[in-house]
Amino acid sequence: METMGRHVISELWGCDFEKLNDMEQIEKIFVEAALKSGAEIREVVFHKFAPQGVSGVVIISESHLTIHSFPEHGYASIDVYTCGDLDPNIAADYIAEALGAQTRENIEIPRGMGPVKVKQTQAQAL
Repeated sequence: METMGRHVISELWGCDFEKLNDMEQIEKIFVEAALKSGAEIREVVFHKFAPQGVSGVVIISESHLTIHSFPEHGYASIDVYTCGDLDPNIAADYIAEALGAQTRENIEIPRGMGPVKVKQTQAQAL
């Protein structure tokens, strides 16, 4: 059965504080990740919190990429959801590397197939 999309949820740990707290750098990373995956960008919105942290979304024709960063914990919560033939792992891998993640856990969920069956991958040191 075909899916309508693939959704990667990525838990990034051990990321660089400065990168996680730099809205402009995160925005560039996410735009580049979307382009590397072959996505068509529609809108880009990011917000810097005080005293630290960034949340943002890159809306793509094929769905979205999002982040919520917690620099004080070296942690970022990432979602990459793509429809069609795009592989969300291309963007998720690029983001993890660009943020300097030392450890990450990925879950990929097929979307639009009926009841969700979650296949969790093991944590991997980067």
